[in-house]
Amino acid sequence: MATQALEKAIPFEQYFSLDDETCDARIAVAKEKLGDDLVILGHHYQRNEVFKHADYSGDSLKLSRNAASSDAKYIVFCGVHFMAEVADILSRPDQISILPDMAAGCSMADMANRVNVDRAWQEMAEVFDPEEMVTPITYINSAADLKSFCGKHGGIVCTSTNAPHVLEWAFERREKILFFPDQHLGRNTGHKMGIPLDEMVVWDFDKPLGGLTPEQLKAAKIILWKGFCSVHQMFQPQQIDNFLAKYPETKVISHPECSFEVCQKSDFVGSTEFIVNTIANSEPNTRWLVGTELNLVNRLHERFQHEGKSVHFMSPTVCMCSTMFRVDPQHLLWVLENLLEGHVVNQISVDSVTAAEAKLALDRMLDLPI
Repeated sequence: MATQALEKAIPFEQYFSLDDETCDARIAVAKEKLGDDLVILGHHYQRNEVFKHADYSGDSLKLSRNAASSDAKYIVFCGVHFMAEVADILSRPDQISILPDMAAGCSMADMANRVNVDRAWQEMAEVFDPEEMVTPITYINSAADLKSFCGKHGGIVCTSTNAPHVLEWAFERREKILFFPDQHLGRNTGHKMGIPLDEMVVWDFDKPLGGLTPEQLKAAKIILWKGFCSVHQMFQPQQIDNFLAKYPETKVISHPECSFEVCQKSDFVGSTEFIVNTIANSEPNTRWLVGTELNLVNRLHERFQHEGKSVHFMSPTVCMCSTMFRVDPQHLLWVLENLLEGHVVNQISVDSVTAAEAKLALDRMLDLPI
């Protein structure tokens, strides 16, 4: 039935050449006609041409919870694949999660897959019993089957905001943590909790035993997956030094997906919501150097310039989330007008077993302070 419905759907080719102004007008009409049956979610990193149509904006977990508590039947997530998966897992059975462009993935999430994580777990068993010794933690920026892995093995999900609470929870249960897919969030959080850097090792999934010795694994408190965000890795400590040499009064604020060296040189480190709120609540006529995605930084600059706040992008090289950028007005209009015609395109549907195990890991996190 799903295949038949898709065959009857309006093809995207009819939208490819539409200009943004035309799309804007037709999106507004479609939103009005769909009414309360529709909710559009816009992640902070989404391009402005799409972000402006969002009913809710914010971080991925916040958006999924907003959608689940709404009356909407259709959840259109302007973000990336794992975000729409979380929306599907947390939403009601009568709600449908949709991603405007299925090619909108996440390079960091792709750096940890279930096959490699299962193999790592098995290889650790050659040194110690991971079921007794290791709590797996996956960053919410990961595929549903990795959240499922954590649910199955007594683990948990974390966000960039609540990572310290999650690590505390994990250490109360087992003496070690396997943290994936982003090594930088794990390292920065562990260091903030007082764990020495030499007790945090990196598991290279391309090497036997992660490229580590049994002795290194036994001594480690946190085993960090060799993964990173392609946007946040662009920021370098010398960029901060160079900017401060010119504007010494600047406050530096970075996302914890940035490297340890960048975060150590920053005055503030936190999630996208934290960055937005910190700059919003700062004194007028302040200057900020921001280490996170370009669309958000530009939006902050526009939003607060009337207060005399100068918000600058940390890297001299333009770097935005290229996969997030795939969601454009043309794709958004395409899914909305298909809904008007009774066709659901690009539905994200996590299978029941994976969803149930993933929800276990998410629920453990949601029982903690967010």
